[in-house]
Amino acid sequence: MTEPRQLAATSSATTPAAWGLPLAVMVVGVFVSVLDTTIVNVAVPAIQKDFGGSLPDVLWIATAYTLTLGVVVPVSSWLGDRFGLSRVYLVALLAFAAGSALCGLAWNLNVLIAFRILQAVPGGVLPVITLTMVYRIVPKDKIGAAMGMYGLGIVVAPALGPVLGGYLVQYADWRLVFFINVPIGLLGALAAYLVVPKIGKAVAHRFDLAGFATVAYGLFAVLLAASKGEDWGWTGYRVLALLISGTLSLALFVVIELEVADPLLDVRVLKVWPFTNSLLLLTLLTVNLLAVAFYIPVFLQQGRGLQAFEAGLLTMPQALVMGALMPIAGRVYDKIGPRWLAAIGLTICAYGTYLMGGLTPDTTNSEIVIWTCVRAFGMGLAMMPIMTSGLAAVPAALTNQASAMNNVARQVAGSLGLAGFAVLATAQQTQMFSDRAALTPATAAGAASSGAGFAPLYQRFQHLNLEVLAASYADLFLITAGLTVLGAVGALLLRSGPAAPTSAPAPRADPTVAPPLEAGTANPVVDEPTGGERVREAADQPTASPHRPSSTRSRQPVGHAQR
Repeated sequence: MTEPRQLAATSSATTPAAWGLPLAVMVVGVFVSVLDTTIVNVAVPAIQKDFGGSLPDVLWIATAYTLTLGVVVPVSSWLGDRFGLSRVYLVALLAFAAGSALCGLAWNLNVLIAFRILQAVPGGVLPVITLTMVYRIVPKDKIGAAMGMYGLGIVVAPALGPVLGGYLVQYADWRLVFFINVPIGLLGALAAYLVVPKIGKAVAHRFDLAGFATVAYGLFAVLLAASKGEDWGWTGYRVLALLISGTLSLALFVVIELEVADPLLDVRVLKVWPFTNSLLLLTLLTVNLLAVAFYIPVFLQQGRGLQAFEAGLLTMPQALVMGALMPIAGRVYDKIGPRWLAAIGLTICAYGTYLMGGLTPDTTNSEIVIWTCVRAFGMGLAMMPIMTSGLAAVPAALTNQASAMNNVARQVAGSLGLAGFAVLATAQQTQMFSDRAALTPATAAGAASSGAGFAPLYQRFQHLNLEVLAASYADLFLITAGLTVLGAVGALLLRSGPAAPTSAPAPRADPTVAPPLEAGTANPVVDEPTGGERVREAADQPTASPHRPSSTRSRQPVGHAQR
């Protein structure tokens, strides 16, 4: 078989046809990986019915997947450098399809949990590798439109998961929740082999074993404490031990990464303020995204008695709004930059979330759809400009490091955010029930002596349960809206104006180096780790800020500036 084609170092790379089709193919990998974070949740009752076990045991199907994603993400950038981005993407997508098939064939609960871990290993690699490849094949002045396409997999997949999963569980079999990934993965891998440009290895670095061990345990411990804190008790010794040891391990990881010659994740990238700012804003957006994505379906199912598929249909319009808006926002980003898109988008998102703070038992389904769509409109405007501006500010040689940090931030923010909201919701619901549901002796005597018995009292408690559920979730949405307003203020610190086009490197006499590019072309990608690296260093010079002239230092090749 022939090798995947190599991207030509010509101006044709600047046309959408040169990068649009490869990017559309690569989004498949992101989509299936993110989809599996939500599609399986609706299958939990059916899996419990088939395999038995307690609900906390069955929920390990989701917990194991999330924990493994968090552990694998930091090593993804090293894998891309060591074996080549194209090759790692192809192998990861095939491995994900194989892991999904194994999950569908599982014969008991423990085997299914083990297979979910195997499935999550390539699932954690795919988003990082895809995001890094975006910055290798797309010209800098077209990166906004490309990131709009990439964002479809990030935000549409979680919303589509409950709908698709609910339909498959309700009308077919829960095993199809896993088997559906197999044909998608195989076709996506074939398409990737045929159309995705081959991006060769970077300079091979030694694997940072100490860094991996500390970050893997730190993320595992913190994410496990966040996911099990409500079940085990937040003040219990297991949760406290995990939080303390995990935090210490992550602190040790930072110290190690600052000292070793070849860090697994170069934390020095956090010195780039535009990237750090975008990371903070992305964290706030992730909390907003997951808070609504989790609690609105819970309210519709527990409070309204809807099936998972029916609840998913009501949350689907917001996914369509975000999916339609992201490519448009990406093209606008290329023209005006991220500042006003992000600030306006976050403001609209905060307003939509504030409207959801008016949730009551009498709120209609139509109102919920409208509120979530208003919020989704703002999120569709803001998310990709925020992520893109941060990555664009990082030297090209560190894009894979920044991409990994973006994904780690999303995983940690999502898990800790949901855990914190669960604590607040549980505490408030307990207090509300205590205040409103006191059964006085007179009330009990009246119910016992009436002909209707306790039936009216039971109805009263049912309505009270719905009131408490709505009130506690409404307060969470108001808190989330306030956090999003802070993000809108932070967005004013982002860059204003379009990014400067990729500049052409000076001609070189070295015959091992590919010819220089015309201005605005995408970076060439070659297999040789020597001459090819020199080409990338020349073509990936950091772009000067539009607010100040370039300095001599800013024109140094990345290879010299990153240390």
